[in-house]
Amino acid sequence: MLHKFARQTLRSLALAGGLTLVFLVTAEEGFVLERVLQAVQQRHGSKGVAVVRDWNHVLEVFRSGSEQQKLRDINEYFNRKLRFEDDQKLWNQPDYWATPIEALLRGAGDCEDFAIAKYFSLKFVGVPVSKLRITYVRARIGGPDSSLLQAHMVLTYYATPDAEPLVLDNLVSEIRPASRRQDLLPIFSFNSEGVFVPGSSLPQQGNGSRLSRWNDLVLKMQAEGID
Repeated sequence: MLHKFARQTLRSLALAGGLTLVFLVTAEEGFVLERVLQAVQQRHGSKGVAVVRDWNHVLEVFRSGSEQQKLRDINEYFNRKLRFEDDQKLWNQPDYWATPIEALLRGAGDCEDFAIAKYFSLKFVGVPVSKLRITYVRARIGGPDSSLLQAHMVLTYYATPDAEPLVLDNLVSEIRPASRRQDLLPIFSFNSEGVFVPGSSLPQQGNGSRLSRWNDLVLKMQAEGID
């Protein structure tokens, strides 16, 4: 889950004055289907191949839409395709970041898996990663006036660097501007360009990478043929 990781990263931000991430990012807008199919066949078998073919078909269909339509289509696709499930139950680990292929194979994931799958899918259909951030928040459970807070992750989209973000969430299916999500308190966000603190349009600079799970995730995607 997010709680321990979020606390550790926030502590690092406070001590270092920010972070510089060494990301191992995919260099292409999409992926080479045959290479992915070969790698996934070896790792996940025929079921994995079927998942990749279906995902690739969906991405091809969504690619022709406007940027706003891509947001709606991919947000709805994963909110319908995946059910929420705790990492401990799915992976027998307290905190596991699944690749989109792993999440689709299980048909389930927790909040970071939804956000990760949407992030990479939007990247693969041509939305610049500079407009996308995976965002840690504290969600008020029971409404904006509730005092019960829970760590949560969403995907946010910025039409321009200083624009009000739109929130893609697995808890609320409708994509809403941040001003209409008073139940979410942003902590920090990140993408392949770095870590952002609330209110900043530029990634923070500091003393090295702390988001090791992100780098581990991208290495797993490379093993699935996506590089």
